[in-house]
Amino acid sequence: MSDGKDGVGVEFDVPAAMRDGVTLRANVYRPEGSGPWPTLLMRTPYGKDSLGITHFGLDPVQVARRGFVVVVQDTRGRFASDGEWAPFRFERLDGYDSVEWAARLPESSGRVGMCGGSYFGNTQWLAALERPPSLGAIAPTMTWSDPMDGLFGRGGAVELGVDLWWSLLINAASLERLGLSGEELGRRADALLADFDRLDEDGYWALPVGDGEVLRRHGVGDVDLGGISVLADPEVAERCRVAGAHHRVEVPSFHVAGWYDNALQGTLDNYATMTALGREARLVAGPWTHLTFADPIGDRVFGVRATRDELPVHAGRDLAGLQLAWFRRQLEGDEDVELPETPVRIFVMGRNEWRDEPSWPLERAVEEQWFLRAGGSVTAEGPGVGERPSEFAYDPADPVPTVGGHAVMTAAHPPGPRDQAAVEAREDVLVFTSDPLQEDVEVTGRVRVVLHAESSAPSTDWVARLCDVHPDGRSINLCDGILRVEQDAQACRRYEIDLWSTSNVFLRGHQLRVHVTSSSFPRWDRNLNTGKQHERTYEVARQRIHHDTDRPSCVVLPVVR
Repeated sequence: MSDGKDGVGVEFDVPAAMRDGVTLRANVYRPEGSGPWPTLLMRTPYGKDSLGITHFGLDPVQVARRGFVVVVQDTRGRFASDGEWAPFRFERLDGYDSVEWAARLPESSGRVGMCGGSYFGNTQWLAALERPPSLGAIAPTMTWSDPMDGLFGRGGAVELGVDLWWSLLINAASLERLGLSGEELGRRADALLADFDRLDEDGYWALPVGDGEVLRRHGVGDVDLGGISVLADPEVAERCRVAGAHHRVEVPSFHVAGWYDNALQGTLDNYATMTALGREARLVAGPWTHLTFADPIGDRVFGVRATRDELPVHAGRDLAGLQLAWFRRQLEGDEDVELPETPVRIFVMGRNEWRDEPSWPLERAVEEQWFLRAGGSVTAEGPGVGERPSEFAYDPADPVPTVGGHAVMTAAHPPGPRDQAAVEAREDVLVFTSDPLQEDVEVTGRVRVVLHAESSAPSTDWVARLCDVHPDGRSINLCDGILRVEQDAQACRRYEIDLWSTSNVFLRGHQLRVHVTSSSFPRWDRNLNTGKQHERTYEVARQRIHHDTDRPSCVVLPVVR
């Protein structure tokens, strides 16, 4: 193992031939000194030379100094690599071939681990599904399980915010590969970036969503990433689906989740499924968004121990150090490497502290129903016989804006824990609030809202959100979800909305709050209330939530007493 004093050698644009003859290129970082060394592979569409490579991966120089060969590869059709750029389409076979190529590099021990997050978290899963013999472990950070649950869509709605944002952003980096003249390249780039900056005023509002108008203006698709592609071709989602295929992955896995990340539930589901299959796995879940890993996170300051990097908050290591220790055990078989005894480590918000757990979900969490009551209260007691329903009007021309949460989109909609005062002041948001709590209440696990509801429209959406109300009046969002009712929304039915998971202690004196509404835009596309999402017309819907004994509505909380 390197003691950190030796240097690092870097070889740029090292070619790797895929089975179909296409050449991919990588930067290879090697420790000085005698090998062989275990190898870590990161496969990214964002540029192997980018200064931001460490955002979802590990710092290749520092990792090499600690005794690993590090390979950072441009995926097919991106930057230095040849071939066609088609997200997810080639990642399974290219991943297999790249793992086996990396295992044969000079000074490699022949054992390869993969790391990185988001898109290049998914490249790990897709490679692992093909079972390359030299792959010894994966460490996917903030990546999905079912792409229709947080990436392409959620609850039947389109994840519009990330779809258009990501499609324009990644296509801007592709223009140079089109062989345009300098003048034409400048013109095309300027027009695309102008539309990127106008997404909140223009692109997000274009109807019908399936047309992808802002993308067609530039002659680009949504690069098979988002819900727009899925509307036309459901097979798009199958290219990057992990759910249902975990049994094919036999290597150990190290999962990193963020309570405000748009792939939160997918990461938790990946971990839970692997452990249920008897595979070795670890999980770390912090109070992070997809892009922020230190205070301030949204409107909250969680404390210096919430920081992901550079501070020894995990048994004397930062998160990268913990991952590298784990990789050393997996790839070198070094049982003397010290690791936490328990496989799960979560940051409990409210108390703002890390806690080790033996499993996820927590076996000791007990589901409790807190009922939404007429007049806007939330109580542990059930509703009375004659409680009247709550009503509001949902107008697609004036949707409820997305404020914080698990969103990844334009800078006008920063993610994370945010004060919901502006949302709660609207007449189209029902707000239900408990009395000040007489004792701490911990909610750790998956949250659901059950509604008995009906609409005047044939199709509509139901959105619910859980918030922690502080004594100073700040109402901070924790988790939310959406459910699209495609037809027969006019009948009163029982609906269950998945709000995903959280870990938060509602401290004594705080209040528990639930929102019920019908939109969160532009994160999710607007339901037009007509049952015809492919058209441009829309109508106002009258929404009704019931609270009586026969039709109770409630939030279901996993409470840890």
